[in-house]
Amino acid sequence: MRASKYLPHLVLGLGAVVMLLPFYWMVLTAIRSPSEIFDISLWPIPKEFSGPENFHQAATSVPMARFMLNGVIVCAGILIVQVLTAVPCAYALAKLRFPGRKILLSVIVAALCVPMQALALPLFVGLAKAQMLNTYFAMMAPFFLSVFAIFLFHQSFRSYPDEIIEAARLDGFSEMEICWRLVLRASLPSLAAFAVFSVVAHWNDLYWPMIVVNRTELAPPPLGMLFFADAETGTNYGALMAGACLITAPMVACFLLARRQFIAGITMAGVK
Repeated sequence: MRASKYLPHLVLGLGAVVMLLPFYWMVLTAIRSPSEIFDISLWPIPKEFSGPENFHQAATSVPMARFMLNGVIVCAGILIVQVLTAVPCAYALAKLRFPGRKILLSVIVAALCVPMQALALPLFVGLAKAQMLNTYFAMMAPFFLSVFAIFLFHQSFRSYPDEIIEAARLDGFSEMEICWRLVLRASLPSLAAFAVFSVVAHWNDLYWPMIVVNRTELAPPPLGMLFFADAETGTNYGALMAGACLITAPMVACFLLARRQFIAGITMAGVK
């Protein structure tokens, strides 16, 4: 009985160790000297502490602040447009009755199975024809419409009481006012959960920016780290891992600040 009580905690603890080990190794490598980089020891205190030098080189060898700003611009732009498009679509599918509603929902669920790589070539050709490569818009445009956001909000909006919506209509509320001022306000945990998903996914995205951007001043953090590795010829792994720590820290802070809303949003969507 006692073993069955603690077994789930043991399994979860082992899983946490496995998940956190790469981050621990990243930080450990970032503070080590070049002579200790390939040391397999997990001892947290290096023989020669080189953290300040590695972080200084990571911040000054390439325009790291510019990379971070580009990441903020791209992630914020994508998130804002995704919410503006997904919330009305989800509200219409969840609360309005019109012909073909179930078919549209089925198409949205099916679209979740389409990978970004399948659409990369036509999107690249279209942007190239429009002469929009090497722009913020090129990095953001393919992600403006998120079928995952529509599905997530739809699952959350479904349980909102129809009686309140009918009462709001009688009081003169328009459908858009009901959508944004009532229904979305009751689903803020789902909004927080999606915001975390969206920001983390596009902050870490390397595939698409590497296709449409080749200018250093427009590079988001992952592509900027690729330029950094090229500049350093891949030899200074301590500085490279220090740069990785710098671009990972904002995402960790983002999740920690929104963890309760994130968990609540995922739980609500899963149950409903």
